[in-house]
Parts: sequence; structure tokens; C-alpha cells
Amino acid sequence: MHRILFVCTGNTCRSPMAEAFMRKLAQERGIPVEVRSAGVAAVDGMSVSRHAEAVLKDHQIYDRLTSSSLTRDTIDWADLVLTLTGSHKQHVLSRFPIAAGKVYTLKEYVENDTHVLSDLEELDSLYASLEIRRALGEEIDSAEYERLIEIQQRIPGFDIVDPYGGSRDDYEVAAADIRAALDKLLDKLEAYRPRES
Repeated sequence: MHRILFVCTGNTCRSPMAEAFMRKLAQERGIPVEVRSAGVAAVDGMSVSRHAEAVLKDHQIYDRLTSSSLTRDTIDWADLVLTLTGSHKQHVLSRFPIAAGKVYTLKEYVENDTHVLSDLEELDSLYASLEIRRALGEEIDSAEYERLIEIQQRIPGFDIVDPYGGSRDDYEVAAADIRAALDKLLDKLEAYRPRES
């Protein structure tokens, strides 16, 4: 069984919607998963936003979700940590470097274009190299930095826009973006699911 953690900022909009949609969609497809969500700046026990709750109810999801802050225990629990933006991913990796190798943005993880995947792999390697050099006080190679910028400009956007404080329509757009990515995620999980004999 896969244990998946969705991460956003306050854990009242995007990540709880991703958690609830994933639980429902996986159950409908018979894919065994455990799902949780957390926020990098969450206050424990807050209710999900009223628009997020309304969007979920429109999809017959009545889960009672409350916010949780991101902790080492939650990171350790997860097999896969899927963030809603690149800045959330960087935050998780800077706070919990042990999570490297299991942290992706949701849209990045479900990407299947081989050129984009190759660029992402190189980009992660360049980021790691630059961070090590900075930490050691070494000078940054300008060619490496230029390569980093070149790849960043080529890669499609992997962020799911934050609807917080927006209209009901903003939440609908975010939810549609999340659901489209979750359908691809479930396809991916299904493809790697062991077949029963």
C-alpha cells in the first residue's frame, strides 16, 4: 500500500482537497493508498476553507478535515511526498533533507515527457551542487548557473495556484488542476501495481 503525503502552505485549501480527492478516486479505482496532508506553515486543527469544503461536497466528499503542520514523523510515515508548488518542495527538502528522493511536486511526479524528466533530473542535480558549493563557501561556476537558468526557462510550470482568499471559482480551478494531476498519478500507481495471479 502506498502512503502519500500532500503538502501546501496552510493545509486548508490545496493539500486537503488533494488528500480528499485522492482517497475517493483511489477507492473508486480499487487502488490501495493511505493519504494524509500537511502544511509548511499550518496551525494544527484549523478547518479547511469554506470554499474548499464546498468544492469537495460538490463531489460527494464529506470528510472532516483539519490542518496539520508538517513534521518529521509525517515525512517518515510517507513513501511519497507530493507538494503543490516548487517552493513547497524546496521548503520540505531544506527542512527535511532525509526526504530527498521521495519529494516531488504533484505535477512534476506525474509528468511523462522524457525531455522534461531529463531536464528535471539535471535541474535537481544542479541545485544540489550549487547548495553544496554555497555551504562550503566555494565560488559558483557561472556556466553552471547559466545552465540552471536555461533549464528553468524550458521547464513547464508545475505549481498549482493557491486559491486562498479567492473566489469560489478560484477554488474550482485549483480543484480541477489537482484532479487532473491525481488521475495521472492513479494511472501511474495502477501501472506499477502487482497483478494478482
